[in-house]
Amino acid sequence: MAAAAACGDAGGLQGAGATPTAVSPDRLWPSLTPASSPAFEIGEVDTEVVKGITVPGGDIRNVDPVALVRAEIAGEPGTYSEGGYDETARRMTDCGAGGSLAGSRCPVLQPYYRDLTGDGHDDLTLGVRLLPGNLTGVRVYTVEKDKTGKNRLLQVMSYDDAVSGVELARRSVIIRSPSEVAGYEYRLQWTWDQQQRAMLLTHDEMLRTGARKHVPHPSPTPSPSRSASGR
Repeated sequence: MAAAAACGDAGGLQGAGATPTAVSPDRLWPSLTPASSPAFEIGEVDTEVVKGITVPGGDIRNVDPVALVRAEIAGEPGTYSEGGYDETARRMTDCGAGGSLAGSRCPVLQPYYRDLTGDGHDDLTLGVRLLPGNLTGVRVYTVEKDKTGKNRLLQVMSYDDAVSGVELARRSVIIRSPSEVAGYEYRLQWTWDQQQRAMLLTHDEMLRTGARKHVPHPSPTPSPSRSASGR
C-alpha cells in the first residue's frame, strides 16, 4: 500500500489554490429602450463595383494598379483634383504605364496579392499616398462574376488614415495608426465576411506600444463614406 501511495504522489494532481468566484457582467440601465438603428453611418459594408476596369482572364494580377488609382481619382474629383489630395493627382503623372511604379514620386504603393476571400484566387491589397498630408489609403479588391457570368472587379474595403503599419493575416487586413495618447496606437482589423461579401471592421482597439513621444496632431477622422472606423 505504501508503494502504491508513493507512485500516486509522483504523478498525481496538485491543487492550484482557491478558484476565484466567477462574476457576471452588470447590466446598466435595464429599462433603457434598445436602439433599433444606428445613429451614424460608419460604412460597415463598403463595397463598390469598379467601373471601366477589366479583369483579363479573371486574374486580378492582370489588373493595372495604377489604372485603379487613376479611376478612383477620376471618379472623385472633389477629393483629389479639386482640393484635399490634389498633390496625389498631380504625382500620378510620375507613375509608369502598364502598372509600373518606377517613378520616385508615384503615390501608388507596391500591390500585394493574397487570397483574403477564401475562394482560392488572389485578391489585391493596394495602398496610395494621399497628399498633401501624411495619410495612406488602403484598398482591397476581389473578382466576382455578375449575373451574366462576366468577371468584374469589386472593391470590398476602403480606408484612409495616418497609417504606421499594415499587415495581412489569414482573411484579415490589420491597420495600425498613431494615437494622440503617448505610448499607444490604434489597431483596426477588417475580416472577410462571406455573407456580406465585404471586409467588415471586426476589431477596433487601442494598444500600448511602449514609450513614445506625444503625437502633436491626432489622426484625422476619415469621412464616413471612406472609412469603416467608428472610433
